[in-house]
Amino acid sequence: MLEIRHLVKTYGNGPRAVDDLSLTVEAGDIYGFIGHNGAGKTTTLRCISGILPFDSGEITIDGISIKEHPLEAKRIMRYIPDNPDLYGFLTGIGYLNFLCDIYGIDSDTRSARIREYAAKFEIESKLGDLISSYSHGMSQKLALIGALVQQPKLLMLDEPFVGLDPKASHTLKGIMHEMVETGSAIFFSTHVLEVAEKLCNKIAIIKNGRLIAAGAMETVRGDNTLEELFLELTDE
Repeated sequence: MLEIRHLVKTYGNGPRAVDDLSLTVEAGDIYGFIGHNGAGKTTTLRCISGILPFDSGEITIDGISIKEHPLEAKRIMRYIPDNPDLYGFLTGIGYLNFLCDIYGIDSDTRSARIREYAAKFEIESKLGDLISSYSHGMSQKLALIGALVQQPKLLMLDEPFVGLDPKASHTLKGIMHEMVETGSAIFFSTHVLEVAEKLCNKIAIIKNGRLIAAGAMETVRGDNTLEELFLELTDE
């Protein structure tokens, strides 16, 4: 579903933010991406989503090159940053309908999906309010609903559990499992190692822009906890 081959990204004349990174995410994967602040996680996600150009390498989404065919690739994926910048002058429902218009989702389908996910995240009563009145957690939920109504083949999330209350976090984990059971794939960054250890079937660890471990959770972790492995691999 996602293939990254020898990705390189630099900012100006600085060091490589992402240094020769290769990674494969398959349909059915919940793939965790972990590393210290500044390790290159967000840069990698932004390159995959087409937000950032990259110096060299190749990124394909379900076989479609994000560099050569960006619109086709973006139609089948969604990316939610750690701090979604939504349109504060719109209401919640106005924002969701705007996204559904962009992705060509018909009125009956969008209504059913919006009702389903708004109920799961318990924000039905707030959809008529302006987004500018939302808390960070509410905005995060709205951004998630906006991504989920599209039912993307690849869902990418940057620190998705930051700002969510425990119940919403539990709901999101359940939705993730439901998505991969139907053939989608999820690739997300997180600092919460306990969540990654319990939720992910695969894991990748990045340090200073370079991938230092990747693969099936049991294989990468071995006899260690994920926390022990992470601290060992990232220790200077």
